[in-house]
Amino acid sequence: MASHKSSPTLILVLLALIASTSKAGSNYSKSKIALNVIDSCWRGKANWANNRQALANCAVGFGKDAMGGKLGEIYVVTDPSDDPENPKQGTLRYGVIQTKPLWVVFARDMVITLENELMINSYKTIDGRGAKVDIAYGPCITIANVNHVIVHGISIHDCKPGKNGIVRDSLTHVGHRGGCDGDAIDIFNSNNIWIDHCYLARSSDGLVDVIHGSTAVTISNNYFTQHDKVMLFGHKDYFAEDKIMKVTVVFNRFGLGLIQRMPRVRSGYAHVANNMYEGWGMYAIGGSGDPTIFSEGNYFMAPKETYLKEVTKREVKDGWKNWKWRSSRDRFMNGAYFIPSGYGSCYPNYANQQSFPVADGSIVPALTANAGPLKCSTKKEC
Repeated sequence: MASHKSSPTLILVLLALIASTSKAGSNYSKSKIALNVIDSCWRGKANWANNRQALANCAVGFGKDAMGGKLGEIYVVTDPSDDPENPKQGTLRYGVIQTKPLWVVFARDMVITLENELMINSYKTIDGRGAKVDIAYGPCITIANVNHVIVHGISIHDCKPGKNGIVRDSLTHVGHRGGCDGDAIDIFNSNNIWIDHCYLARSSDGLVDVIHGSTAVTISNNYFTQHDKVMLFGHKDYFAEDKIMKVTVVFNRFGLGLIQRMPRVRSGYAHVANNMYEGWGMYAIGGSGDPTIFSEGNYFMAPKETYLKEVTKREVKDGWKNWKWRSSRDRFMNGAYFIPSGYGSCYPNYANQQSFPVADGSIVPALTANAGPLKCSTKKEC
């Protein structure tokens, strides 16, 4: 399989070692050698701002085919205000409810406090590169009953529950919403979704939920911090629609102040690869409804408490020993350990275009060093 070839992994190891001993240069030059495969696809190009849609070619894993607004025009957000029912042109909401594909960018730094949850239509990209963009202090993002959405390079934090009220989700449809739970990003019955290089923290419910039959999702290069229930994959245990779920969690940094669910998988399949775990308050990877989980090339730094060393947690008393949970080339620090279970292959069986080289967990600190939104300037390598 392409994701398990020895030569790309060896190259990554050698490059990371070179990077660790490289002499001072530009910020990009110092980190360039240790870039992961997603970032190396676009960050070395000084003209990235003139060809923003090329980012859509860089996803890996199950969300590889997410097009976002690749085939659409550029829409520029100039106004941070929000009207959930009748959004004004120039606002973020006006752009993401359009029927046609759009690549949404931002004219300047801004903090957007939404009046109600942001309902994103299909074939949209929210691209924060070149500006510091925060969605915070109100309801946040809902990706529901749509496909081909990319969210890149923004900070989503301090999210609050949504209000009972009217919310527009397209040019032709406005409807009543009963209020969202306060997730940073809620992915509901949607597919071909890519969440990349975002900062996520301190929300009323989860940071990223993937539920109700969603699949073909990649969550990559994000920085998570200061939160309890980080990621939930699956609506309820044994919810039939979620058995099709396939999610790739790769190159993320799970920072300090996180408690659990990195991720928690109720059912379906999760490939958790080359992520950095700086600790946890209960567990790192969990599950509860016979999911399949392949943990590959991650770096687990266990908390100091003796009773918190286990990476894994099954949310059942018995019956879990047949669940397929595997660990391969993970690095376990400070006494961390992973309890495997089940029999047979656990590989993701990616299509060729979805595959990517997974490095040994030892170089994950370098591969995830730039997790979260990047400080990109036009006409310069990012």
